[in-house]
Amino acid sequence: MSRTRTAILASMALVAGATGAAAAAAQADVGIAAIPCTVAYTVQNQWSTGFTAAVTVTNNSAAKSSWAVKWAYAGNQQVSSGWNAKFTQSGTAVTVANETYNGSLATGGSVSFGFNGSYSGTNAVPTTFTLDGVTCNVDGGTGPTDPGPTDPGPGTGTRVDNPYAGAKVYVNPEWSANAAAEPGGSRISSQPTGVWLDRIAAINGTGGKMGLRAHLDAALQQKGTGEMVVQLVIYDLPGRDCAALASNGELGPTEIDKYKTQFIDPIAAILADSKYAGLRIVTTVEIDSLPNLVTNAGSRPTATPACNVMKANGNYIKGVGYALGKLGDVPNVYNYIDAGHHGWLGWDDNFAPAADLFKQAATAEGATVNDVHGFISNTANYSALKETNFTINDTVAGKSVRESKWVDWNRYTDELSFAQAFRNQLVTAGFPSGIGMLIDTSRNGWGGTARPTGPGASTSVDTYVEGGRIDRRIHVGNWCNQAGAGLGERPKAAPAAGIDAYVWMKPPGESDGASSAIPNDEGKGFDRMCDPTYTGNPLNNNHMSGALANSPLAGHWFSSQFQELMRNAYPAL
Repeated sequence: MSRTRTAILASMALVAGATGAAAAAAQADVGIAAIPCTVAYTVQNQWSTGFTAAVTVTNNSAAKSSWAVKWAYAGNQQVSSGWNAKFTQSGTAVTVANETYNGSLATGGSVSFGFNGSYSGTNAVPTTFTLDGVTCNVDGGTGPTDPGPTDPGPGTGTRVDNPYAGAKVYVNPEWSANAAAEPGGSRISSQPTGVWLDRIAAINGTGGKMGLRAHLDAALQQKGTGEMVVQLVIYDLPGRDCAALASNGELGPTEIDKYKTQFIDPIAAILADSKYAGLRIVTTVEIDSLPNLVTNAGSRPTATPACNVMKANGNYIKGVGYALGKLGDVPNVYNYIDAGHHGWLGWDDNFAPAADLFKQAATAEGATVNDVHGFISNTANYSALKETNFTINDTVAGKSVRESKWVDWNRYTDELSFAQAFRNQLVTAGFPSGIGMLIDTSRNGWGGTARPTGPGASTSVDTYVEGGRIDRRIHVGNWCNQAGAGLGERPKAAPAAGIDAYVWMKPPGESDGASSAIPNDEGKGFDRMCDPTYTGNPLNNNHMSGALANSPLAGHWFSSQFQELMRNAYPAL
């Protein structure tokens, strides 16, 4: 049954002396302009003990630089976590105040926010709302069975060739708030970024952060009547990131059953909710997992004991296969497998074996290659999109560019050439010919005053490459909070042949790992590659780490890095 509440309250003076039909008549006399504000409160989703609600407030009075909305519940509803605003509750009374980035509310302007809540018994919609102490008209508030006029309706259940084509992409309000709070951050705070599901607790939300349903509900609000892509990073494999410590996860190497039943299954169940069928959900499946089995396991000098364990027990293969199969069963989900980057898999010894390994994972645990829509390169990394000042075919002083210390016999110099070539190799390995590639450009711009404008001196192949390379890392294997990096190409659909989109799957400003040991309950260790004083290991040919100092735990906000990324953005902001 619909639970809509509409009250016509023209002004506080009218409220004091008018009830019922008289109030409505007063409204007709004074006109809509007399209504100081309107509120639309919608219960978007409800289950036995909880609900998700969205609220839109429109200000019809003088412009505001800050605001506060209040209401009271008739029952025992409790707000548990919210977004786009600050929530407090005392008894039945709820107060919602603006964040720093959305305090301005013009005359005729609107602001939207949402929250998750709990209840028992009934979940009645509040009947009275105030904006800065003035009572508002309650306009079109709805219960869960009455979706309201902006509901996007069900999806077709048919996947399109490129989910990004003709679609908006979801802007994570939590990342957007962090970005907008930074000086100059409003220039990019409306860019879409990935939502990282990096532990079981992230599914329902933890530490006051939005859970998966909250993000999907917010995406429905942003969607309107057009198409909307939501980008999710699925990232909690057993023995996660076996070659590093900063992003180790919560599950031990053998906890594959827990990964399936407590992580993938609940995510798949939420994504399969018909409420979200109108969204195009892009999943980036398990960053850094399968590439580690190619380069950091076996008898190679770069092998680590932890990666050898994961190769032997097969749980990376099983976990990725299971995720692809379960998520791929949802008609509006588009799975993209992480494919490292050119400085990881671009060498001849790694290139074809990686494609073959990915095929193995894509046909494990009931999955098929048809559960894979594509692959993503450079996620959470820094490899330049295009090295414009030299090519792999150049020869200097009788030596190929491949012989330079920087390229080091790699067959690719940048991410675009690697992604396009690797796509062809994947098709050769047995993936469908229609697969597409994503390239993460969130931190590979390398702009600023140090960006070279042409090749280096032709004295030797090394001076030629060193003087001209756009990627200014000390070594292509360096990956943690790299100094001098900048924002890259803004997210864009179908930018080049075989590329579905440039994306910001790694949210700029979120740390890769702590520069010193920090006790935590997130399973994140101290990796020396995040320590700016570290002199390296075989994975980066014993070079300095190139990491920024004073970095927080992986995934935590790193203000000084965000500022540097904006300064060095290319194209410039």
